[in-house]
Amino acid sequence: MVSAPEFVVVGPATRDLLPAGGWQLGGTVTFAALTASRLGLRAGIVTAAPPDVLAALAAAVPGVALAAIPSVDATTFENRYNATGQREQYLRGRATPLDVAAIPPDWRAAPLVLLAPLAQDVDGSVAAAFPDACLAATPQGWLRQWDDSGRVRAGTWEGADQVLLHLTALILSWEDLVAPAAAASARARQRAERQLAEWARHVPQLVVTQGAGGADLLTTGGERERFPAYTVRPVDPTGAGDVFAAAYLCQLHRTGDPRRAMEYANCAASFAIEREGTAGIPTPAEIARRLRSAT
Repeated sequence: MVSAPEFVVVGPATRDLLPAGGWQLGGTVTFAALTASRLGLRAGIVTAAPPDVLAALAAAVPGVALAAIPSVDATTFENRYNATGQREQYLRGRATPLDVAAIPPDWRAAPLVLLAPLAQDVDGSVAAAFPDACLAATPQGWLRQWDDSGRVRAGTWEGADQVLLHLTALILSWEDLVAPAAAASARARQRAERQLAEWARHVPQLVVTQGAGGADLLTTGGERERFPAYTVRPVDPTGAGDVFAAAYLCQLHRTGDPRRAMEYANCAASFAIEREGTAGIPTPAEIARRLRSAT
C-alpha cells in the first residue's frame, strides 16, 4: 500500500507557450513538489489538466503522486516582451478549477500543504480541507485578472478572508502586487504596502520575495525583517519563487522557526536560478554546504 503524501501542493500544471512555437511544462506544482521530494518528503500534486500535460507532468516529477481531475484545457500562458523589454503576459487557456472534491480523502491529513493557484483555478474553499496542516499559499493566481484579449494584470484578491484564516504562511512576490511598469510609482508602492499590512494582520507569517533584493518576513505582531538574497550568477529564474515557497514550508515545519525557514528558503532559491528549469532544485546536502559557507 502506497502511503499518503506528507507534502501536498494544489494547483494547475501549465502549458507555457514558446516564442518559436510549441510549449513547455510549467506551474508551481512542478517545482514545489520536486523540491519537497528532493528534501526527503513524500510529495503529491492535486491538479487539473488534459492528458498531454498530465503525461508531461508525470515524466517531470518521478516519484511524486498525482491526483488529477479531467480538464479539456490547461492553464496556458504566453509571455511577450514590449519595446522596453517589459514582459506582457497573456492567458490563453484555463484548466477546470480545483475544489474540495478534487482532494483525495486520505490526502487531507497531510501535515504540509501549499495552495498554488495561477489563474483563479483553485477555489478558496480548498483551504478548509486541511484543518490540521501547516498550510501555505502562493496567491498570485488569486490576484491575477485578465481582459478580453487575455492580457494579465494584477488585480484584487476577492475572497482573501476565506483563505487567510486557515493559513500558517502567505508567500508572494512583490511583483504579484506591483507590476514592473508601475514599480517606480510611489502611489503603487504605498497601495501595495497597505495591502501587505492588512494581510499580515490575519496570517501568522507573510513572506514577500523581491528577487535579488532578498525577502521580507512580516508577522502579526507588526515586525518586519529583511533576509538578503545570495549573490549568484543568474541563468534561469523560472520556478525560483516556487522552490522558495516549498523550502520555506518544509523548514518551517521541521524547526518551527520562521527566521531559519527564511534563511533556508533563500539558500534553496539561490540554486534554482543558477541552472535551467528543475535541474536547479537543490539537495539537502547542497543547501547545508551553502548555509555553512555563509556563516
